[in-house]
Amino acid sequence: MKVIREPGKEQWEEILARPTQRFEQLEDTVREVFKEVQQQGDRAVLKFTAKFDGLALDDMKVPADVIESRAKDVPDALKQAIELAKSNITKFHKAQVSERISVETSPGVRCWQEKRPIEKVGLYIPGGSAPLFSTVLMLAIPAGIAGCKEVILCTPPSRDGEIDPAICYAAKSCGIDKIFKVGGIQAVAAMTFGTETIPAVYKIFGPGNQYVTVAKQWATRYGIAIDMPAGPSELMVVADESAEAAFVASDLLSQAEHGPDSQVILVATSESLLSSVAGELQKQLSLLPRKDIAEKAISNSKFIYVSTEEQVAELINAYGPEHLIVCMEAEEFIVNRIINAGSVFLGNYTPESAGDYASGTNHTLPTNGYARQYSGVNLDSFTKSITFQKITADGMETIGSAIEIMAEAEGLQAHKNAVTLRLREIAKNNPESALNN
Repeated sequence: MKVIREPGKEQWEEILARPTQRFEQLEDTVREVFKEVQQQGDRAVLKFTAKFDGLALDDMKVPADVIESRAKDVPDALKQAIELAKSNITKFHKAQVSERISVETSPGVRCWQEKRPIEKVGLYIPGGSAPLFSTVLMLAIPAGIAGCKEVILCTPPSRDGEIDPAICYAAKSCGIDKIFKVGGIQAVAAMTFGTETIPAVYKIFGPGNQYVTVAKQWATRYGIAIDMPAGPSELMVVADESAEAAFVASDLLSQAEHGPDSQVILVATSESLLSSVAGELQKQLSLLPRKDIAEKAISNSKFIYVSTEEQVAELINAYGPEHLIVCMEAEEFIVNRIINAGSVFLGNYTPESAGDYASGTNHTLPTNGYARQYSGVNLDSFTKSITFQKITADGMETIGSAIEIMAEAEGLQAHKNAVTLRLREIAKNNPESALNN
């Protein structure tokens, strides 16, 4: 890890830069895949699965009996862990259900807002070397609570052309029976346009690598909504001498092992902590099965020493981390100043892994600085807010004149006429109306 001491603000942009390719570098590949999938459907999806994943598949849909049988292969201990996580995630997301908001803005003018589910949603579940069955829970559970009518799941198959048993179990547990073994750009394109096998959806959810991130953004050109630009994972830890060095190192490595393009940053107000964490990193890294991946990610990562809590807070907001761990005695000071972060973990005994799996919060979060303007996935991500209003004759008398004046000032005569005709009718039917004076 590169150690940077007391960097000036003019250095922050360079220091906090993500190790990601620019959109333009990936755009040509994404454009090509989208064009062919739009024109050729399943044929193109299978072609790109063979090209990118090295798998020649005959069919992408996973039959119900295969889902059932593979789900049975999951060890009982893992099933119990998944069910515990499911329970906590369900509790947290059910608590987000909101009631109808209704207000009488003026006498006789009633306005209200109600939530409605997005009818068709697609869930992208990363697979490959680390099938993220936990992401199934994070997306399928709120989709179910919201009442989405059609939920489909796309995930890359393993090298043997099958879907990981834990993904099958989690999907089955959440009531999802439409699973397609396809990943990458071609999966996003298939959910965008629809193919002979894979249905088109209205909104696509789920994290992925840089290609998936760009593909999701490309899908918005075709009227598809996305949860957020969720790309390679990242973590910032801010700490002082009260932090446990072994814990901090384990948290940094927990994100570094996601992929070589992941990034982890430690900001500390203690030089001795930086030294201790560096030692723990080497010790723990040597024991990891995904050591090679973690090492590459660590090479993109940094230790930053600053002397004040104010600088810590400013660095957090300048970076806008996907995950933020705060292990500082000045915890309240830092928390009250956090503006840009996807999800925050407080104290020595709150590892980021808890949010990834079982505490109840959602782990699908904005990366690459998008925490400045995006929220992580929540129940509202699967709903739309629809406004309603009903105006009585008395209400139209109250606000009608204001509408006429405003419409005329904007030069929209038909808008004004829509009100004027109603006011005349009210005046005609009610001789005592103030409109007749």
